[in-house]
Amino acid sequence: MSSPQPGTSPRDRTFTRPEIEALIADGKHIVIVDGKVIKCDAWMKYHPGGDLAIRHMVGRDATDEVTALHSIGAKQRMNAFVIGHVQGRWLNFVPPIQGGKFRTQAELEAPSSDVSCPETDEDDSSLESSTAPSPIFDSADDNNGARRRRKDAVHSSATSISSVELDDTEQKKPKKPKMSHLDARTLEEINLDLETYPSLQPEVQDEIVRKYRALGQRIRDAGLYKCNYTSYLIEAARYSFFFSLFVLFLHKGWYCTSAIALGCFWHQLVFTAHDAGHMGITHDFTKDTIIGIIVADFLGGLSLGWWKRSHNVHHIVTNHTEHDPDIQQLPFFAVSHRYFESLRSTYYDTVITFDAAAKFLVQFQHWLYYPVLCFGRFNLYVLSWHYLLGGNAIRRGPAWWHRWFEIAGQLFFWFWFGYATVYRSIPGFWNRIAFVLISHMVTAPVHVQITLSHFAMSTVDLGTHESFAQKMLRTTMDVDCPEWLDFFHGGLQFQAVHHLYPRIPRHNLRQAQRFVMDFCDDVRIPYGLYGFADGNHKVISHLGDVARQATILAACQRSMAESGDLGLH
Repeated sequence: MSSPQPGTSPRDRTFTRPEIEALIADGKHIVIVDGKVIKCDAWMKYHPGGDLAIRHMVGRDATDEVTALHSIGAKQRMNAFVIGHVQGRWLNFVPPIQGGKFRTQAELEAPSSDVSCPETDEDDSSLESSTAPSPIFDSADDNNGARRRRKDAVHSSATSISSVELDDTEQKKPKKPKMSHLDARTLEEINLDLETYPSLQPEVQDEIVRKYRALGQRIRDAGLYKCNYTSYLIEAARYSFFFSLFVLFLHKGWYCTSAIALGCFWHQLVFTAHDAGHMGITHDFTKDTIIGIIVADFLGGLSLGWWKRSHNVHHIVTNHTEHDPDIQQLPFFAVSHRYFESLRSTYYDTVITFDAAAKFLVQFQHWLYYPVLCFGRFNLYVLSWHYLLGGNAIRRGPAWWHRWFEIAGQLFFWFWFGYATVYRSIPGFWNRIAFVLISHMVTAPVHVQITLSHFAMSTVDLGTHESFAQKMLRTTMDVDCPEWLDFFHGGLQFQAVHHLYPRIPRHNLRQAQRFVMDFCDDVRIPYGLYGFADGNHKVISHLGDVARQATILAACQRSMAESGDLGLH
């Protein structure tokens, strides 16, 4: 055991890998940032971005994720939770929330015969104890909701994924069940990504990390983190124009036309709320939070706090079927065949069940894509109130007042929209229904834009060796459009750039894109860039492909049930 020398600060302590493992096994939330060992337990319940974002980084080198999502000042405040440092290159554990298993100090010190992974090499032994759940997912146990590990589980480390072989010798092993069609499909997707993207070898990923960080400095030196406030004056004028049209047409009794103007107003507001949530306007946490809550809650009826909690997780575990809430859309959409077997969502802490409704709707998801997104805003209202009235909203620390400010904003919104506008200003039941539906359907392009950049991209987990930069570019695509249409897309068309550097103000993303494209050429990472029409076609085609798989699976299950063949032979 390493320990600080007499007279030195505990922060000078050098931690070994087994020591970190033992701390995590004892329930501590340990994250590595810039070589520093940070114990986050005291901060978990105060973190404005929610505790889940931290839980997904436990046992990992989170330097790039923390740098991308936090200001320099926030990183400096993290020093209060530093308990030591590590030496050399850190090899990531699989976080407990993702299924990683860790050994306590007593287990690590036990004789090798008593330890489940009796490797003599320090790094190997500690690595084995935090094995990843298989990328070939088991369905959730209907009794306790816990995901089981297959006997033939494939670890999600790069070496084990890339070395999966199904030769005759392996198939003859008596305890190894036959690989299902869904498992084979998963391996096919994993192998495709391994062939398409740079190698997961440490030296290759380390070079990508080095160049990604150098790129970030070049972008900062180019002044692209400075907000263009002139652009926001134009934005404010556009918002005022749409709101004025809404009031004018409402006064004249042109209710459907008024609804269209209100929908356009909400559509544009989302982009500013997104900027504020990422501290991309003033770069000051308090100021941007106030701006964001006024825009999102008071004017839009959506909780900024809920969005930040969900969105931060999305930025860290992008497109992961079990962890990313943005792609967990059953019963309407399944972006991966893995949802055909019920999976546990770590975000919602529940089993996402592929039930009868999902089995039916997913078969038609490519036809339902646009109709369902027309009503996406209603779901966001529910999620917002569930967050504010449930147990997930921050109640202590520097963000204690956010919840109360948001609740005030929600009450204000439902007064001016629900009562003063819909109930008091619009006569007749059907006029009110039409107004509500039209105003919400007009916001559908925002939902299309958000899903467009992820639904057709990779959903496989390549393990703990993959760099943050490569993972973001593998799971996200940009949408190409002329510059004069940027106001319509609101910067969300540059999702790949945004995922790499979330705090860049959206009016600078087009300039930053050129830097990122050069970086991708340099490190040989494919850059996903599609026109709006081509991007929509790619998403619809992908949804259609998954729908066909669901149809075939349902037919096979019916055939097996009718014949009594349970597939056990």
